[in-house]
Amino acid sequence: MKHILSTALVFCAALSISCSGNKQAEISASGLERAKFQTVVDGKPTDLYILKNANGMEVCLSNYGARIVSIWVPDRQGEMKDVVLGFDSIGAYLAARNNMGSAIGRYAGRIAHGKATIDGVEYNFPINNNGHSMHSGPDGFHTRIFNAEQKSPSQVAFSYRAVDGECGYPGNFDVTVTYTLTDDNAVDILYEGTTDKTTIVNMTNHSFFNLDGDPNRLNTEYVVWIDADRFAPIDSTCLTTGELLPVENTPMDFRTPTAIGVRIGDDFDQLRYGGGYDQTWALNTPGDINHRQAVMYSPHSGIIMEVYTTEPALQFYAGGSLNGTVTGKKGIVYNRYCAVCLESQKFPDSANKPQWPSSVLKPGEKFTSRCIYKFSVKE
Repeated sequence: MKHILSTALVFCAALSISCSGNKQAEISASGLERAKFQTVVDGKPTDLYILKNANGMEVCLSNYGARIVSIWVPDRQGEMKDVVLGFDSIGAYLAARNNMGSAIGRYAGRIAHGKATIDGVEYNFPINNNGHSMHSGPDGFHTRIFNAEQKSPSQVAFSYRAVDGECGYPGNFDVTVTYTLTDDNAVDILYEGTTDKTTIVNMTNHSFFNLDGDPNRLNTEYVVWIDADRFAPIDSTCLTTGELLPVENTPMDFRTPTAIGVRIGDDFDQLRYGGGYDQTWALNTPGDINHRQAVMYSPHSGIIMEVYTTEPALQFYAGGSLNGTVTGKKGIVYNRYCAVCLESQKFPDSANKPQWPSSVLKPGEKFTSRCIYKFSVKE
């Protein structure tokens, strides 16, 4: 009898240790609890997906909006930092309904007055920003539950069917967003999609980057370089005018690495309209994934982020509309200029501006877009 009890106690102890070990495994290196991301939304399960590489870098993602939740990278001291804004639970994401870290679709950016003509038919999209449709309206991809398949410890694929008429867009659009964490510390994002009816597509990732891993520190010291001789000006409603103007002799010139805060307060219409930087730059080498298109660097942490893309344009948003009303991970309030977005995409409202690269996708064609965020440190 004593032997049986002893054996049972050993078994229970081993089970306890095993369960404890599993519980620890369910917490990411950046401190996210997987259980807090597991629920059911619209009849579909949500979860937290953790990618790791050989260097100890980690990326956490959610299939709610196919979004990046955290990016865990070393600073110049070797201390790991979480360099994107977000929330600690799926409940917080559902309550906020914002686009932090998400895959934006079916159409990123603004569409003038929420209207576009496709194959001779005028379509209407939700109005949600100064009389225009922004990021496909309040129910875009950032609010959708994607199917998820973790293909390896360093790769996850999220797939979704946007049905004909969803958010006003024609065609059943089947899209897959694949995130790969490479061993050279890059987050490689691949978008692929097809449609059964002529439609328009413009996708991007909307991560808010804070390269200090501390949203209490502002981004005004970050040094930015963008390989672009021209930018797309906006009007007072933040809609692109259809022009491409030279950056030379303006605060929009980042061809020489420049700190964000140096000119953000200049007396310049574009900075007033955008509440700081919130414009699109026309890249000098569109479509070349091997060419570095932009770089951002924090002198405080030493963290460098390079951007590579197949897209023709890059949206640079310096966080001017963050206003302290959102509290994110670790209870930190997100204030103005605490993060930066660098979004590879087609030009906003290109559906209504034929002079720009087309966003039209037809049956039989394949939509592809790729963006790479590569991290390193400057000693």
